Amino acid sequence: MILWLWLCWGFSTSAGQPDSELMARYLEEKLMADYSIMEQVARRVPRQAKFLQRLETRPRMSEFTVKSTIISRYAFTTVSCTMVNSGSEAREAVFEMQIPAAAFISNFTMSIGNKTYYGEVTGKEKKHSSDDKARDKKPPSPTDGRENGYETFKASVFIPRKMQAKFLLHYEELLQRRLGKYEYTVSIRPQQLVGRLRVEVNILENSGIVSLEVPPLRNSKHKGNGKVEGDVSPPPSTVVGHTKTLAKVTFNPSVVEQTRIARNGILGDFIIRYDVKRELSVGDVQILNGYFVHYFAPIDLPPLPKNVVFVLDSSASMVGTKLKQTKEALFTILQDLRPEDHFNIIGFSNRIKVWQQDRLVPVTPNNIRDAKKYIHNMSPTGGTNINGALQTGAKLLNDYIAQNDIDARTVSLIIFLTDGRPTVGETQSSKILSNTKDAIRDKFCLFTIGIGNDVDQKLLERMALENCGMTRHFQEDEDAASHLKGFYDEIGTPLLSDIRVDYPEDNVEQVTQNFFPNYFNGSEIIIAGKLINRTSDSLHVEVTASNSKKYILLKTDVAIDLPSRNDIRGVPGLEDGKGDKNYIERAWSYLTIKELLNSRLKSDDNQEKDYLTEKAKSMALTYNFVTPFTVLKMREAGLHSEPPQEDFISPLTDGIGEKLQSLQGHKAPPGIHRQQDKQRIKISKTSADGDPHFVIDFPSSKFSVCFNIDGEPGDILRLVSDHKESGVTVNGKLIGAPAPPNGHKKHRTYFSTITILSNKPERSYLEITPKRIILDDGERLLLSCDRSAVVRSSSLEVSISANSNITVTIRDTISFVILIHHYKKPAPYQRDHLGFYISNSKGLSSDSHGLLGQFLNHEVKLLQESLNTSHQQVGQNQTEALKPNPTNTLKVKGRLVPVVWKQRRIYNGQQEVDCWFAKNNADKLIDGSYKDYLASHPFDTGTSFGTINNV
Repeated sequence: MILWLWLCWGFSTSAGQPDSELMARYLEEKLMADYSIMEQVARRVPRQAKFLQRLETRPRMSEFTVKSTIISRYAFTTVSCTMVNSGSEAREAVFEMQIPAAAFISNFTMSIGNKTYYGEVTGKEKKHSSDDKARDKKPPSPTDGRENGYETFKASVFIPRKMQAKFLLHYEELLQRRLGKYEYTVSIRPQQLVGRLRVEVNILENSGIVSLEVPPLRNSKHKGNGKVEGDVSPPPSTVVGHTKTLAKVTFNPSVVEQTRIARNGILGDFIIRYDVKRELSVGDVQILNGYFVHYFAPIDLPPLPKNVVFVLDSSASMVGTKLKQTKEALFTILQDLRPEDHFNIIGFSNRIKVWQQDRLVPVTPNNIRDAKKYIHNMSPTGGTNINGALQTGAKLLNDYIAQNDIDARTVSLIIFLTDGRPTVGETQSSKILSNTKDAIRDKFCLFTIGIGNDVDQKLLERMALENCGMTRHFQEDEDAASHLKGFYDEIGTPLLSDIRVDYPEDNVEQVTQNFFPNYFNGSEIIIAGKLINRTSDSLHVEVTASNSKKYILLKTDVAIDLPSRNDIRGVPGLEDGKGDKNYIERAWSYLTIKELLNSRLKSDDNQEKDYLTEKAKSMALTYNFVTPFTVLKMREAGLHSEPPQEDFISPLTDGIGEKLQSLQGHKAPPGIHRQQDKQRIKISKTSADGDPHFVIDFPSSKFSVCFNIDGEPGDILRLVSDHKESGVTVNGKLIGAPAPPNGHKKHRTYFSTITILSNKPERSYLEITPKRIILDDGERLLLSCDRSAVVRSSSLEVSISANSNITVTIRDTISFVILIHHYKKPAPYQRDHLGFYISNSKGLSSDSHGLLGQFLNHEVKLLQESLNTSHQQVGQNQTEALKPNPTNTLKVKGRLVPVVWKQRRIYNGQQEVDCWFAKNNADKLIDGSYKDYLASHPFDTGTSFGTINNV
């Protein structure tokens, strides 16, 4: 029997090599059933005479099945195909499957008649012997069958008469988040109608699945644009079902439904898009059997300003559709630039034309209009001076950054587009690469786009890799305008810069890339590694980054669960040791190999290249991945071997959360000791907490004064008012609750919201509730109270201790601490609420006011009322002796205030305070009555009674 096998793909690092693994069980019907199915196929398309004739001259495909399991973004896919030769002589059958270029093939098996052949991943030798060449029959081709973002796997065999062949292909990939969605794609191109065609995808995401969608089938001309126009309904026969964390999608078209889609069997791409629930936090860290993977994609961040230079090829080869579509895309992109952005445009052929000489211009209606005119007037002519164009663009951006004192927390980038190879000026790729790197000097990123078949994609890919960018390649017959716009949308909204993710060095090893120049909206940062100390209870994680004018620090301790918690062994369908696969370990190996391939591509040192090659090859052999340095060789299993069976991970909906647990920082499993987040904070006693109870500490007098405010639900109390001097105002909003049984109050009130406003040196405000914090200093930032974090700008710092307290520091001279009170099982009269404490008031002026602020720079005298109503001032050492006397008096700004001795609990009830209590809503103690301290809204900064100001 003659056996031919070849694999066709391009060896690039951004489009790494295929591979696979996934497991599912499928019992195949008897051979005669397949024959009858195929006879029905022939009868149902009688008008296609040529098609039927061709169908008779090649083996018929009786079954085409794709089964996939996606566990926390890591996808295992199994493709099963059965072909039947019902003819009277041996015929050639070709199994062809397009797989994502970023995927790795991990296994391939064939059964032809009573013989089985299995794939063995081996290291690729530098030089093949003549015997190897003869055995391979057809060597791999770097371009044959390659499409944008996809590689073609092809196997050709001869099937004896009246027999069948079965093919099983496994590959794996880590899904990348783009434009806010993960996209899983299956190519359905059997090239003939199939009696039994089925796609089944199971998704497990313990963070929670959101925005699940199945768009219509996508044909090759629209591959990669990520957008669907017109009909957005799923393909016919698609069934979608999901719970909070599990989803199952099936596509099972009948022969008639296939015919309606495409009579030639080329149906297109079956696509599933989804996202997971997320927030601004340290991210989702998952740990299993000594390996971890960390997904970081915060939300609700304001975009960073950007400085962008568009470098566009206008050489003669761009004539026609390519230049037209490029212009269309640029018109749309210019409209999407934000007012805080700056930009310029360079057109190049053999000459280089800069739209605005020696500067970047702000985004204004006039500048956008003029830029569109410049683009509209670009005409294709001359050769391609890639080196000169990049040098000009880099110099333009470097000079602008240096001369304008650009804030470090902006993002600068070059977007470079070409359809050809260098033909003018410097044409040697190595020189262009070194010149570009020297010109950019790690100060900004370069993003490259190639169009058509003549472009030097390896050059563009390496230029992007060496300069912290990304690259895309679009075919000439594709919709370039939508591709270009889609690519810009990926990088057009930077949210963070200089992101660094750190773990304790003595706890982890072999960690993948942990520093990232930029984080773009809709994307995701992924880090993986190995644990050194598997007995540790937790893994400390810190994420630092910059956002516009803020510095952000997110940190948490992630509980390391018991080994069985994240184990998928025991899930039905994983018998015979197939469940031993650790999906987190495989995600780590996938990322590590990708990084080794990228490092090798960037390297100019042969010795380093050899080292990286051997390291990548060794890891690929360990995990059975087909890469540029490994090959898949077919071995005969023996005459009496069993036909290949599909091995498939089939997660169940019952109890799967116990098998796969997404460990997030604030969720520690029972029985594991965690360091308490709540800490006893050492701050001033001056506070407003509870119902609400006010305490004012007078350190020089060595006593405290306290009072209650019996406000109404919805009241907004002005706690600190110093807007005219220091620029600071603090308001607290009350929420109501029923009074306790047998209590003397008609209801209780608590602080549900604390608003802190500051207008110096620039306007900003904080709105704090027990669940979240809104920080707005011209850019809005949303923070969760259940995640530890630090956000710092030039004049403001917010530090969150998860579920415990928030410290707000203004200009290093004013500090407030807000305690978070949560009730696990609240009584009817309890509500989650906040407590407000003044930690440092040095920066507040002597004219500050408010229920608390008016006492910060004034002393209060304690008097004792004698029997003859004469007053005696009490010395500091006599305070204790006065406790029993019910007629003690305070002297406040000339007013006499009767007080009684009380004890108050503060700091979450962890400390008692002895104080002199003023009754009747602090009558005579405070200036005016408490109603004079009611603000009209949370942002009211009025500083005198009856006056309302707005920030």
